[in-house]
Amino acid sequence: MKKEKMHPHKFGSISDAYRAFGLPEPRHPLISLINGAESDDIKPPSGSHVLNFYKISYKPKQSGKLKYGRGFYDFNEGGLLFASPNQIMGNYVDDNTAVDCSLYTLLIHPDFFLGYPIAQEIKKYGFFSYSTNETLHLSLEEKDTIISIFKMIETELNSRIDDFSQDVTISQIALLLNFANRYHKRQFITRKAINNDIIQKLEIYLNDYLDDSKSLNSGIPTVQSLGDQVGLTPSYLSDMLRSLTGRNAQQFIHDKLIEKAKELLSTTDLSISEIAYQLGFEYSQSFNRLFKSKTNLSPLEFRKSFN
Repeated sequence: MKKEKMHPHKFGSISDAYRAFGLPEPRHPLISLINGAESDDIKPPSGSHVLNFYKISYKPKQSGKLKYGRGFYDFNEGGLLFASPNQIMGNYVDDNTAVDCSLYTLLIHPDFFLGYPIAQEIKKYGFFSYSTNETLHLSLEEKDTIISIFKMIETELNSRIDDFSQDVTISQIALLLNFANRYHKRQFITRKAINNDIIQKLEIYLNDYLDDSKSLNSGIPTVQSLGDQVGLTPSYLSDMLRSLTGRNAQQFIHDKLIEKAKELLSTTDLSISEIAYQLGFEYSQSFNRLFKSKTNLSPLEFRKSFN
């Protein structure tokens, strides 16, 4: 008998999430911080769910696995996890029993940011679209800093509301995001050896893809297909490549295309159109524009200058 497909549960508001987790009504409808150490009665719902708000969680070293996006992450080290509105999430352990392992969970509805620059600035942080195996791992010193900010936010949210409350809270959230951004950049550096292995795998994949003329049938390699080869989201992959090479994932692909194009232009008698189609371009004009933008020469000019 075919198993019925379970659709993720949608939480339209923070109040909806609180009710599902067996918590009392939040003090503020648009922002709330859950202190896991003081909420032993949390009963996370089983299965996946979709939030209509931002979620920032600090998860210390604990057992259990969290389902997040396309993969699982085993929280042996702990760290910060980010989710943006409409992202699919869900909690599981090995026996499919629900588990929650957050020490702090900050929930923020986008409407809380209305009228403030952070409403647009928060969208520039790529880590809100990372997968869980790309979560932010913290050192002990970094953890202390992040927890201190969570505590400041908690104190402010539990204080008497006045004319400055929202301004102060938004400043604290901005501080949290700035530190998270700094630590993410640091993570690319401290994981340089691992990331260099990833870059090598990408090099091999693109070389094989272009050498085997797969692009002739499948088109130009995409950032998504590149990420799938190494189990990374497009956002994380681009941030990692930009940190290590100064080039994002799309530029990384373009560099490989130009490299292969130069090889074909200099070692074969294929026409410009034939080379363009072999590389996966639907129109040779698109190939010509890209080649000239990267080399300041048209493909024909390059071939003539080479010869």
